[in-house]
Amino acid sequence: MGLTACSKKDATPGSQDASAGATVHPEIWPQPTPPAIDDSALQARLDELMNSLSVEEKVGQIIQADLCCVTPEDVRRYRLGSILVGGNSGPDGDDLAPAPKWLEAADAFYEASMDTSDGKHAIPILWGVDAVHGHNNIIGATLFPHNVALGATRNPELIERIGEITARELRVTGQEWTFAPTIAVAQDIRWGRSYESYSENPEIFPEYAAAMVRGLQGNPGDPDFLRGEHVISTVKHYLGDGGTLEGRDQGDVRASEAELRDIHGAGYPHAISAGVQVVMASFNSWHGQKLHGHKGLLNDVLKERMGFNGFVVGDWNGHGQVEGCTNDSCPASINAGLDMFMAPDSWKSLYENTLKQVKAGEIPMERLNDAVRRILTVKLRSGLFEAGKPSSRAPAGDFKLLGAPEHRAVARQAVRESLVLLKNSKGVLPIKPKSRVLVAGDGADNIPKQNGGWTLTWQGTGITNEHFPNADSIYEGIAAAVKAAGGTATLSVSGSYTRKPDVAIVVFGEDPYAEFQGDVDTLEYKPGNKSD
Repeated sequence: MGLTACSKKDATPGSQDASAGATVHPEIWPQPTPPAIDDSALQARLDELMNSLSVEEKVGQIIQADLCCVTPEDVRRYRLGSILVGGNSGPDGDDLAPAPKWLEAADAFYEASMDTSDGKHAIPILWGVDAVHGHNNIIGATLFPHNVALGATRNPELIERIGEITARELRVTGQEWTFAPTIAVAQDIRWGRSYESYSENPEIFPEYAAAMVRGLQGNPGDPDFLRGEHVISTVKHYLGDGGTLEGRDQGDVRASEAELRDIHGAGYPHAISAGVQVVMASFNSWHGQKLHGHKGLLNDVLKERMGFNGFVVGDWNGHGQVEGCTNDSCPASINAGLDMFMAPDSWKSLYENTLKQVKAGEIPMERLNDAVRRILTVKLRSGLFEAGKPSSRAPAGDFKLLGAPEHRAVARQAVRESLVLLKNSKGVLPIKPKSRVLVAGDGADNIPKQNGGWTLTWQGTGITNEHFPNADSIYEGIAAAVKAAGGTATLSVSGSYTRKPDVAIVVFGEDPYAEFQGDVDTLEYKPGNKSD
């Protein structure tokens, strides 16, 4: 990652000293060009649906449960608005379940949400998933480099193409919503999510955010916007997740309002103009106030000033970190502007408490109606009410699209363009044909290490090369190229050899991790582990 100086705008009400606290001044934030979305044909149906829903059904719509802890029968009974698959969950409790099982599960939950036998309304459920570098939950799907590598390509057109491929492969297994892209502007690489950031330079984020959103969703106004081979996109994490003190995941951001706007908010206006449908609230706080409860940023800036007309979803029980809240109860989040709770394992008690709070007036009916209306608007825009069960929507079930050759070709392009040569002392590159090449290091023949976190499992651990049927390890790729040039390649993790090689390639790096488990205190490489 290169260093860059970020210029600050002239003094404004938002450029106050950080000690001024978490007060926002919406008038200094940008007003993006609204996306070309015409909802006029939806309004009558939306009004009719809103007027007919019971309060119980409305509360169900603002709850999202994880597959680990919810069944189709739960969806049928509580009319939940959404389910998700976290990093370590999957159909039938198997996070390594084959693709057909994902599609079967999608059908089961959809059918439960559309069952009207108990007199309730049919409202299609949304299934969200962390497809953050391809459809990375599915064995055999196309995997792309993580964002930190894609940032080095400086190629927005490639980013859009990656979004298109990811969306197509998601539709194969029946999901219509991804929690991507991450548009955090990482400022401290001790943060365990730094590799999810395109850059520390905010200047690339406007183009990148818009490109990935377009790739995933399609173009607003086009007939296939959010439909067909496109999915719903989420920009995250709003706001400041890349700027926490000392790079601590879910920590506190001490930046001024101008820095929050100009650095960490750089990608949001363009994502909104591109028509992004969902914004995910961040775990972090800003001057001590958690974003899941920050009305100034969630409502006054994002919705009113920026004109965002999709819905705001929480992060994994993030509402429980708001002052005065627990995972089971948090009216403050909804009242601040959160529209959908991500309550993976706490959803049932949260539903019951939220229903009580609405009936008692602690959560105003007007606020509940606004949240539900936003969620239903996205579902209507996506055509889900008419789409039928997931397996009936093309290209669902066309499993040969997972890791298709034309998709992998784009992944290889992304790898090529993301590589950065730092030094070529004495012209060692390119390697001469017919050379004897020694390939060393524990990363040489380790595909899980190549892919990092958020790969098949949350942490990207507990898997082997055999879980990647369409992939080559770095050693395998080198060996094929060397052999084609008339040379030989030998793998030696320790670097030992019996015959001196002409050249040695050493492959090493961090072991996979995700989120806070990757936080470190110093920039020392693998503290306490000098095996490399």
